[in-house]
Amino acid sequence: MAAPQRGGDYRGFILLSILLGTRNEAWAGHILYSVPEETDKGSFVGNIAKDLGLEPRELAERGVRIVSKDRMQLFALNARSGSLVTAGRIDREELCAQSAQCLVSFNILMEDKMNLHPIEVEIMDVNDNAPRFLTEEMNVKIMENIAPGVRFPLNEARDPDVGTNSLQSYQLNPNRYFSLVVQTGDDGTKYPELVLERALDREEEAVHHLLLTASDGGDPPRSGTAHIEVTVVDVNDHAPVFSLPQYQVTVPENVPVGTRLLTVKAIDPDEGVNGEVTYSFRKITPKILQIFQLNSHTGELFALEGLDYEESGYYEMEVQAQDGSGSLTRAKVLITVLDVNDNAPEVTVTSVSSSIPEDTPPGTVIALFYLQDQDSGNNGKVTCTVSENLPFKLERSIDNYYRLVTARNLDREILPVYNITLKATDGGTPPLSTETYIFMKVADTNDNPPAFLHSSYSVYVPENNPRGASIFSVTAHDPDSDENARVTYSLAEDTIQGAPLSSYVSINSDTGVLYALHSFDYEQFRDLQLRVTAHDSGNPPLSNNVSLSIFVLDQNDNAPEILYPTIPTDGSTGVELAPRSADPGYLVTKVVAVDRDSGQNAWLSYRLLKASEPGLFSVGLHTGEVRTARALLDRDALKQSLVVAVQDHGQPPLSATVTLTVAVADSIPDVLADLSSLEVPRDSDASGLTLYLVVAVAAVSCVFLAFVTVLLALRLRRWYTSRLLQVSGGVLAGVPPSQFVGMDGVQAFLQTYSHEVSLTADSGKSHLIFPQPNYADTLISQESCEKSEPLLTSVDFHECKDEAQSIQQAPPNTDWRFSQAQRPGTSGSQNGDETGTWPNNQFDTEMLQAMILASASEAADGSSTLGGGAGTMGLSARYGPQFTLQHVPDYRQNVYIPGSNATLTNAAGKRDGKAPAGGNGNKKKSGKKEKK
Repeated sequence: MAAPQRGGDYRGFILLSILLGTRNEAWAGHILYSVPEETDKGSFVGNIAKDLGLEPRELAERGVRIVSKDRMQLFALNARSGSLVTAGRIDREELCAQSAQCLVSFNILMEDKMNLHPIEVEIMDVNDNAPRFLTEEMNVKIMENIAPGVRFPLNEARDPDVGTNSLQSYQLNPNRYFSLVVQTGDDGTKYPELVLERALDREEEAVHHLLLTASDGGDPPRSGTAHIEVTVVDVNDHAPVFSLPQYQVTVPENVPVGTRLLTVKAIDPDEGVNGEVTYSFRKITPKILQIFQLNSHTGELFALEGLDYEESGYYEMEVQAQDGSGSLTRAKVLITVLDVNDNAPEVTVTSVSSSIPEDTPPGTVIALFYLQDQDSGNNGKVTCTVSENLPFKLERSIDNYYRLVTARNLDREILPVYNITLKATDGGTPPLSTETYIFMKVADTNDNPPAFLHSSYSVYVPENNPRGASIFSVTAHDPDSDENARVTYSLAEDTIQGAPLSSYVSINSDTGVLYALHSFDYEQFRDLQLRVTAHDSGNPPLSNNVSLSIFVLDQNDNAPEILYPTIPTDGSTGVELAPRSADPGYLVTKVVAVDRDSGQNAWLSYRLLKASEPGLFSVGLHTGEVRTARALLDRDALKQSLVVAVQDHGQPPLSATVTLTVAVADSIPDVLADLSSLEVPRDSDASGLTLYLVVAVAAVSCVFLAFVTVLLALRLRRWYTSRLLQVSGGVLAGVPPSQFVGMDGVQAFLQTYSHEVSLTADSGKSHLIFPQPNYADTLISQESCEKSEPLLTSVDFHECKDEAQSIQQAPPNTDWRFSQAQRPGTSGSQNGDETGTWPNNQFDTEMLQAMILASASEAADGSSTLGGGAGTMGLSARYGPQFTLQHVPDYRQNVYIPGSNATLTNAAGKRDGKAPAGGNGNKKKSGKKEKK
């Protein structure tokens, strides 16, 4: 290692300095090195790895680096060798001026543990500067009458080196008139003085030229020279005298530029030119010349630039006063600069973490920073604070280093980003502060499971839905971010009727959309119970469940199924018997049908679609009973063909048809005798059919005209009656309620009483007419008014009035319940077999279908016309076993009608020939025929 050559060879001195001066010491945590100035870049300073107890390769692994508050880095780390080396040329005079000891302090930071190690390097001085005079030309004026031995001060030389390398001696070139004396000041500064050895004679020699040499004590020594011009002047026996030997002033550092700081004053009692005094700086540096200005005539000292306490706290200079003859004197000027709080604190962030996990425990260090203030005293005392509402706190480290640590647990879902403000405030008046911002993100951890919007979901899907159609969508939200918030959906494993749930419903794992893989059948199952699971993609993953109920809505997808009459399996044709002596309203047979749908889709209505003899038979709209519409005539054909349509009330409605063959004869032998003559030639059939059509069209036209006429008459009569009632102000009161007892869904299937009130104007009496039912499916209350006429009974309105008010409707029977095994019919059953039970449909629908089947059972129980035992519909005795209802279940068990004490049983003699209790039967003639 060699130092630069400046005026000589210093290699020996530098080598000696390295061997003797490069050392390292560690005490109280400090490490001290020394290095000579002016060494080359990369010169060895010390083995920092060894002193820290590390291997060279660990410097980079553990993030060891230099942390310095100075803006210029003087040293660097050699990661390969683990040594501390110089980062460039070091000038001791620039760093420490003429201080006896020059120390450079910095810290070594171990990034992994955020530990700091203070380092101090002493910069050793080398003789790299020669003594230099302020001016190379000095003028000295000496009166010719000056006696020998008088001393004249000369400008001293300055050497920025220290110790033996600084200025040591002055030498004057040999001459006859002058010698040199060196004075040493209190601060050790050497001042040269010119001593007059012989009297001067201006006439002999007016100007003397001398050479002054200043030398230092370096090896090799360096020197500087100045030329002295001595002018011999006429006699001036008075020199200027300052008013004070030393001038002092104290000014704040923020004094404005151009301010007069002080005034020096020197007095010369001489007159004329010898008494004119001029002022000038004597002992001053180039830096001071840039800061201060001295008025040579007035002695006023001004500030040319702003003062800075942080650069220098005081200034010392010398001024001299010289009269016109050259006599001069000197005085010292001291300027003290007071510190002003003009520097805000500085925050230097040494190390910071830009992102930390949200599960970081309290006390984790996230930043390391350094505080400094260039002011002094209280102005330089710095305090640092952080916002109290943030989960962070400050901890003090060594020197002015602080650590920012977590004070409590973090939650990214509450606040994902923190903008931390570090506020540094000094103790000045007024205080100055600096804010530094640290932007920190909170990294997400998977600490939140997905959450559904609702605790359960219900979905209503119509049956017969298309396969693969979307039926619902569930959404779960995860407040985490990125992968921790990516939610996937799945269905819990389950089975439905022995099949896996995944064969019925699937879910999109990304969107949560549910798809139906099958077309649902309401008659197969009514609802599905699912459990949807939402998983996030964190590690470990979190999940949440929600229950989902899918309800299948019924649609009208089942046509009515006709239970009776059934189609024989042996190819024969079933025949119903109607005697020619049957009166109008005679019950010939009954069509029994059920619908496997539920609700309105299972409500059935019957109508006659086609008949070989129009107008001969009628079909009950809600009961399906086939009755004679008029009396049978001898001209009516023996064989009557009827097509009955059964239609439900769905949208769109579905229907089924059945063809009935009715034989018109008084006895079975008559039927057998005429069976061979049922067929007639097709030509006569066609001609007869044409005649019938013409007659039918004419009859329909006549009936329509008659109907229109009667309708108009009834409308006029009603209008006239309403007008009479308004005039008379009569009030109809006390009419008893209907004797029908039951639910709304059964009203259309049970016969009710109708009440017709005949009111006449200006009459005190009116009539109440009760039409009588002609079949046994209606239950008549015993409390009704007794009637003796077979069809109509006229009673005095006033007599029945009070009695009608006392009639109360029977309370509903609390036993109106069907167990699953007792509900009749196959509507809505899943298996569709003959003995199946109905599912839990709406209450009105079950009542409705129960009453339909009860009516069918009543038809099967009759013995007057059709005869036969139970379950044969009365046909077994007439036409043989092919007419038995083997496929019709017995619906007569445990059928209760609400509001009545009556029970439908298997008792015979209830049809046509025998009237029920409280009602009137058919005509006696018809009853006798039935007994036969």
